[in-house]
Amino acid sequence: MSRFNKKKGSEVPAVNTASLPDIVFMLLFFFMVATVMRENTLKIQNQLPVADQVEKLDKKNPISYIYAGKPSQGYEQYGTEARIQLNDKFADVNEIAAFIYSEREALREELIPFLTVALKVDKKANMGIVGDIKQELRKVNALKINYTTGVGDALSNLD
Repeated sequence: MSRFNKKKGSEVPAVNTASLPDIVFMLLFFFMVATVMRENTLKIQNQLPVADQVEKLDKKNPISYIYAGKPSQGYEQYGTEARIQLNDKFADVNEIAAFIYSEREALREELIPFLTVALKVDKKANMGIVGDIKQELRKVNALKINYTTGVGDALSNLD
């Protein structure tokens, strides 16, 4: 009959951690490059209307966003009527010109003619505020306007 003998000195070798810092830094750089930071914090209700014939904007051209809608929860002190939001603050209609000028100043000179203003208007906002925004955009010669919508059946906007 044979005996089972334990082998002496057969320990599990230590894990080699020499390449661990390299892996950590590669992951760090990957997430730094791949992560997109949120640009604006919405202070308004922004349920976009839907449309069935939608075109996507080119990401090559610069886009400035103007939001319009009722103030959301936590911002009731601004009223219940539709308001305009430029970047992260509420604004009046007469502040749109200064906003467009500042957006143009931030661009290179050859990109200024390609600046598109995208209107993200809540579907329950009245058309008067949209007309006021368009009048101010005409005054500063910002004539490339895009209405941002979702994809769907346009008849569902009647709800």
